[in-house]
Amino acid sequence: MKLHRRKFLQLTAAGLSAPAFLLAARAEDYPARPVRIVAGFAAGGGVDITARLIGQWLNERLGQSFVVENRTGAGGNIGTEAVVTAAPDGYTLLLATVPNAVNASLYNNLKFNFIRDIAPVAGIIRVPMFVMVHPSLPAKTVPELIAHAKANPGKVNMASAGNGSAPHMAGELFKMMTGVNMVHVPYRGQGPALTDLLGGEVQVLFATAPGTTDYVATGKLRALAVTTASRAQVLPDVPPVGDFVPGYETSQWYGMCAPGKTPTEIIGKLNNEINAAIADPGMKARLAAIGGEPLPGTPAEFGRLIAEETEKWAKVVQAAGLKPE
Repeated sequence: MKLHRRKFLQLTAAGLSAPAFLLAARAEDYPARPVRIVAGFAAGGGVDITARLIGQWLNERLGQSFVVENRTGAGGNIGTEAVVTAAPDGYTLLLATVPNAVNASLYNNLKFNFIRDIAPVAGIIRVPMFVMVHPSLPAKTVPELIAHAKANPGKVNMASAGNGSAPHMAGELFKMMTGVNMVHVPYRGQGPALTDLLGGEVQVLFATAPGTTDYVATGKLRALAVTTASRAQVLPDVPPVGDFVPGYETSQWYGMCAPGKTPTEIIGKLNNEINAAIADPGMKARLAAIGGEPLPGTPAEFGRLIAEETEKWAKVVQAAGLKPE
């Protein structure tokens, strides 16, 4: 028995629209169960704190638990791999940060391609870094630091929060753009690096504001410059590095990502909520406590940031000849 042509087309159209309808329904119901936010770094750091703050907001707004899971190791690669290989259903998310862009060129044998295998959701915050020096260093400005380092090649020790970390890459970018030879001394986090800077074991540290500004106020450390293009609210009297090294600009950034092929409706829902979070006065104040400045935008805009950062740090990794620890 033949179907009437019009009836056939109606049934066909209904069949083709069914997946889209189901997808929209699934996004409307999302989240229907707890969501994992994977943080590739240890508890207590900026990645972990940001993940927990945003997770709490999403929990309250969407009515489901957003549970932070710390999957540490390999500069964040272990946690990242756990996300890119997860089901693309919105129930596994990644708190992404600078090392995700750096690792694309720092590691040769990754089992994933971050840009290809991830779906950007939303930027959260930027965190400016500061060029901190021990008071024993005879440099009170960036030009004086450059002059001193050039006059003493290989004798100035530059600490970092770890190989491939945002502070490390900020220092390597500075070295590349100024031609200075400072010796990189990696630590397992900013805390131990800061301890040795205060003790004079190292002379320079590119560091985020939390935990450092009090030492600047008491004269135990000297802040020469901020790494962002404009001055930071936390230390407004400190000029940008770019005032002395044209074109220099970098910051620590945090954002949310999902596995590739996650439905756009789910990504859009999360993007809207995260942008609402970073516009909320209470949340802005809590993020400002870790030095964060809001990084609003669309998923596409956050994706462009990741792509630009990946390209930028690949040049620095190559120029400095960096290798994984």
